Amino acid sequence: MNIGNLIKIAINSLFRNKMRTALTMLGIVIGIASVIAMVSIGQASTQSVKSELSTMGSNMIMIMPARQQRGGVDMGMSSSKTLDNKDLESLQKNTRYVAAVSPMVSSNKQLIYGNNNHSCSVNGVSASYLDIRKYEIARGVMFTEEDVKRYNKVCVIGQTVVKELFPNGEDPLGKSIRFGSIPMTVIGILESKGQSGMGDDQDDVVFAPYTTIQKRFLGITYFNMMFASATSEEESELAATEITYILRSNHGIKSGQTDDFDIRTQEELVSTISSVTGLMTTLLAAIASISLVVGGIGIMNIMYVTVTERTKEIGLRMAIGAHNRDIMLQFLCESVILSLIGGIIGIILGLIIAYVASKLMNMPYVVSEMAIFASFIVCALTGIFFGWYPAKKAANMDPISALRYE
Repeated sequence: MNIGNLIKIAINSLFRNKMRTALTMLGIVIGIASVIAMVSIGQASTQSVKSELSTMGSNMIMIMPARQQRGGVDMGMSSSKTLDNKDLESLQKNTRYVAAVSPMVSSNKQLIYGNNNHSCSVNGVSASYLDIRKYEIARGVMFTEEDVKRYNKVCVIGQTVVKELFPNGEDPLGKSIRFGSIPMTVIGILESKGQSGMGDDQDDVVFAPYTTIQKRFLGITYFNMMFASATSEEESELAATEITYILRSNHGIKSGQTDDFDIRTQEELVSTISSVTGLMTTLLAAIASISLVVGGIGIMNIMYVTVTERTKEIGLRMAIGAHNRDIMLQFLCESVILSLIGGIIGIILGLIIAYVASKLMNMPYVVSEMAIFASFIVCALTGIFFGWYPAKKAANMDPISALRYE
C-alpha cells in the first residue's frame, strides 16, 4: 500500500468521528500553544530588556564601592568611602578607552515649590553624566564644569518632577525650588525617557553639580558611585580593565588582594538578565510541555479504542492480502496525522496568544522559528511514540479471530 492511500484512509477514518478527533487533539493543541507562547513571550521580554538597557548607554560602565564587612556583619555599599576625587581625576587623565566619567552622590530630599511638594532623590553628577546615560535636554541648558567648581545651586529636572511641582503648566525654567531648606534654580528640563526595563521612572530625576550635593547637603568628600562610558561598545571590556588597574593603583591594592570596588559593564548586565530570562523561558516551556505528554496519552488511548472498534475491518484487510506492516502503518499514520493537525492548530493559537500578550505588555512581538520547527518535530515524534503500540497491537491480530470479533 502506498503512502498516498495510507494518508487518505487515515484522514477518512479521523473525519468519521469529528468530535472524538477534536477532543483527542485538544491536549496537543494546548501543549504546543503553551510552548510557542511561552518561548515567544520569553524572547520578547529579553529583547525588551536589552532595548531598555541600550537607552541607558550601551557602552556604560558602573563603578561601585565593594560591600563592607565589620565584625562579620555585612554593612552594605553605603558604608564604603573608597571612591573620591583622586580616582575621578586619574580616570579623566590617564585612560585611553574611557570617553567620559562622572561621579554620583545622592541625597533624598523633599522638593518644594509653592504649595506643591514631591519626594525625590537628588543626584549630584558632573556635566558629562547626560552623555553617559543618554539623557537629552528638552529646554534650557545643562550645568557646566564652572558650576561644579563653584558649588552653584542649580539643577536640571525630569518630566515627572515638572508635572508634580508645576501641575498648572507654569514654566519651571528660572524658578527656585527648595530641596529641604536649600533653594536651587532650575536651569534645564530633560527629555522624557519613560520607564526603564526594571520598571523605574527615568523621568523622576533631579541632577545637580556633585560638589553642591557633597558640600551643601551631605558634608562628604567621597562618591556613592561613578559612571563612565567606553570609547565604543566593543572596547567596554578594555575600558573596564583600564579602570580596574588605575583604581587598584590608587587604593594601594596589591596582587592577590581583593578589590574594594566593583565594576559592571552594560554587556555584563545584558548577559546576566538574558541568562535569567532564558532560564525562566526554558522552565515555563518545560512546564507547558507536560500537556504534550497528556495529549500523547490521549492519542494512545483513542488509538486503542479505534483498534478495538475496527477489529473486523483489520481482519477483512488481512484476509484480502494486507500485510502486518500495512496494518501497522495505517494506524501509525492516523496517529501522526492526528498529532500534526493538533500541532499546526497549536502553533497558530500560540502565535496569536504571543501577539496579544506582546500588545498588552507593551513588548516587541517575537516569532521563534526554531520553536515552530521543533514543534513540528515533537508532534511527529509524539504521534509515532504514542501510536506505535496500538498500531503494533492491530498488526499482530489473528485474521480469523478478528473476522469473528463482535
